[in-house]
Amino acid sequence: MPLGEQEQFLSYNGEVLIFQLSKAKHAEGAADKTTNLCVRRMAFNRDTKLFVQKSSGVFSMHASHLKIEIICCSCTTDSRTGIILPCILMKKKKRNNVVKYLLLLLHSSNQFEQSFHFKLDYELKEDIRLFAGPSVLWRHANKLFYISSDTCTVLSAPIQLSSVVWVGEIKNEGTVVLGIGTACLPESEDEDEFSTSDRAIWGSEFFGYAIETQKMLNGTCFMPHAYSRVVSSVYVCKNEMLKKQLRISLVAVTHKNQLIWFQDGLPKGLCELPYAKPSSVITAVTSSNDLLFIVSFASGNICVLQRRDSLQVASKWQNVKSVLVDDFIGSGSEQLLLLFKDDSNTDVLSAFRITDLGEVNYGSGINYKHDVPPAEGLQENGFLTVRALETRLQAGYTSVRELQQHLRLKRRVILESCRALIDLVKERTHILPTAKEEGLVSLWDDVENPPHSLSKETSLTSKVPEHFIEKLWQRVVGDSLVVGVKLTESFYLSLSDVSLSLVMDQDFSSISPIIECRNKIIKLNKASSALAVSSCQIEPPPKKIKLDLHSKNDLKKEFPKRCSRVQLHGTKTVIAVTSLAPLLAFHRVCCIVLLHMKKEKLQNDGIQESKKITVLCGKILLTLEDISNGKYSVKMLRDNSYCTGSMEDILAVLAVCVRFSFQIVSSDCTLTPVNSWLLGEMECTPFKECHDNMFCHKAGNVYGTVFKWNLKNPFEGVLTLFCRNLTVLFQCLHSLTRVLPPSCDVKLLRSGSKSVLTEQLALALEKEMLTSRSSFFSKESKAENSSMWGNDPDKKISDAPVASLLDSEEGVQQFRKKLQSEREESVLSMNQTMNGGIYQEMSVKIAEAQLSSDMIVWRLSKS
Repeated sequence: MPLGEQEQFLSYNGEVLIFQLSKAKHAEGAADKTTNLCVRRMAFNRDTKLFVQKSSGVFSMHASHLKIEIICCSCTTDSRTGIILPCILMKKKKRNNVVKYLLLLLHSSNQFEQSFHFKLDYELKEDIRLFAGPSVLWRHANKLFYISSDTCTVLSAPIQLSSVVWVGEIKNEGTVVLGIGTACLPESEDEDEFSTSDRAIWGSEFFGYAIETQKMLNGTCFMPHAYSRVVSSVYVCKNEMLKKQLRISLVAVTHKNQLIWFQDGLPKGLCELPYAKPSSVITAVTSSNDLLFIVSFASGNICVLQRRDSLQVASKWQNVKSVLVDDFIGSGSEQLLLLFKDDSNTDVLSAFRITDLGEVNYGSGINYKHDVPPAEGLQENGFLTVRALETRLQAGYTSVRELQQHLRLKRRVILESCRALIDLVKERTHILPTAKEEGLVSLWDDVENPPHSLSKETSLTSKVPEHFIEKLWQRVVGDSLVVGVKLTESFYLSLSDVSLSLVMDQDFSSISPIIECRNKIIKLNKASSALAVSSCQIEPPPKKIKLDLHSKNDLKKEFPKRCSRVQLHGTKTVIAVTSLAPLLAFHRVCCIVLLHMKKEKLQNDGIQESKKITVLCGKILLTLEDISNGKYSVKMLRDNSYCTGSMEDILAVLAVCVRFSFQIVSSDCTLTPVNSWLLGEMECTPFKECHDNMFCHKAGNVYGTVFKWNLKNPFEGVLTLFCRNLTVLFQCLHSLTRVLPPSCDVKLLRSGSKSVLTEQLALALEKEMLTSRSSFFSKESKAENSSMWGNDPDKKISDAPVASLLDSEEGVQQFRKKLQSEREESVLSMNQTMNGGIYQEMSVKIAEAQLSSDMIVWRLSKS
């Protein structure tokens, strides 16, 4: 093929890349020894309705006695940076039958980079694919070969296959090759047991091969083996792991001119194709969320199918040179670009069409004055109209769901009424379901008897809910004893200053029965599988406040909206950690577990009241024999790709560890190496109970370290480590820095996440404001001030009209006395007095609230 006719088209970020080979221009008589690979970046202009060239680039190759060709091109991931780049495979054929292949990467600056090269004694002709790495895969003599930029060595897979139908990424398996190969017939004593048709079906099978793990995948999860004889190309639309089972959705085109939809290895739909010899199939998702299947044929024809109620041919075209899928018009969804063959015009983009089989329709030869109304921006208005209709449809769907919930509620009420009526007839006592069974949450605190004085504090006598403690447990981690008390969320919301204390039940006259320990509060939200560890300093209490009738409306004016922080299905665990060694000296120790807390609520007069409560949670028994037998040891075992530690084991490990958070920012590379480092070098597996946290199984000092990797975007993330000591921390950081790119910036977050601290600051400032308001407008201060001014009956002057008072000298004197009285009353109102005890208590409360806000501001400034 002449150099000028060697063209390859590729879509990249909404642009069309055109690759062409050409001879370099020299002076007359000079030999042509250089071949140029030229690239042109073309972008669609929505004003002119044409493609315009944005930029271009050239890569020169020495071509003396060589024949250079473009084999194929594709967009693949560069493993060094994690960025997807255009990739071109070139061929140089020498005279001694040695063929040299070059793999080039094209950067955004239009500079070509040679990724690697390799030599073969044969030409690549069958099933050539480019995939992540970048890597090259091909088939030769029914064997599979591949080479990547990491190894630069040609490797062969231990499989025999007759064709490759798809190469791509499968979840938890990496790069997978789907192919068809010769199957091994089942062994049978009778050779005539299988008929000719049975042998034709069983003669081949469909299978998958994972390149990274060199593992064979069962082909039946993709499609039945019977289809392997007729399938020519496959496209995997969706793959996921559900309950340790690989779930696959794919479409396949066959030699029988059919397109078949497979779901989890079973055929779900079929459609006859309008042309013969289909060669490939790809997909596109349009602005209306329609999934389109684009089938290419060997004859140069194209057809598009839609999957709604069934697979249907939506449109078809003939004489197509190439079809590309991308967002060419910048609308946020994908469109098809059809490049038609046009021998009369040398411009490769002279005959084209951009469409999504909907509102988008651009192309050469379209008379826009007749096909499209002349109103400017009509197409954009069409997009907005469609989106508005979609929003209305979603709102209607939401209304239907609410009606369904209302009907279910009515049905429960009717059933409960029937049960009550039956109990009444049978003279039985009807027991109403609890609020927990009905899924109800109280919006107000339970009514309690107000105390006689604000200074009184009750201890060990306050009423608490009967079932506020869900579980009491203990674990031994290293040389520490961990005791945990799991509280219900509804009870914890009205508490602050929560802590545990351990008291020995035995009578030891020479030592104190109170055991020294440190406290931590760990909250686990099972719905999102997220762990949040806080120190003894607790955030301000959530906004669950009982308002009196006088102050409720005022508060609504000041705070019209307030974000709810209540998580319905969450629990909080209070944990005490103490040294184990002193307790082992007694061989057998029985400890009483006490829960200390402060319960807060607002009285009717707006003053906040605090009660100190101490509750007996239970007893724990600790013996040297149980510890030696590992009864309370933490068990972290591997189960396939998960760590099977119980929830108490996870909390115990987090309680004894020290938490460090690091912000990792990369300016030019994605942070994919971090996840690979955790799963590979550090041998981490996620907890089965909370997948965000991973347990390190690597032998040595780092064993038992817990990691949490939160990737905010491809270039920024926060890595949280729970380590036993600083030595383990430095070992982990040293290992991490070896896999991170040199341009990465790692910063220690000393005071926690900024978003969390910001939310805590908002809550603290709101508490400070409420404390000041409730103190300044208390009933005590009002009562005392009212006795100081404005209540003297001698100062009351008749409210006579001013004009009548000024008519006589006596009236003027009376008006003067009234004015002087009002002036004195105004001065007194500006100098209100307050009882000293109340003022002292009010000052302490305001100072505590301000100190809490200032501490959070300081932590926020250090983060």
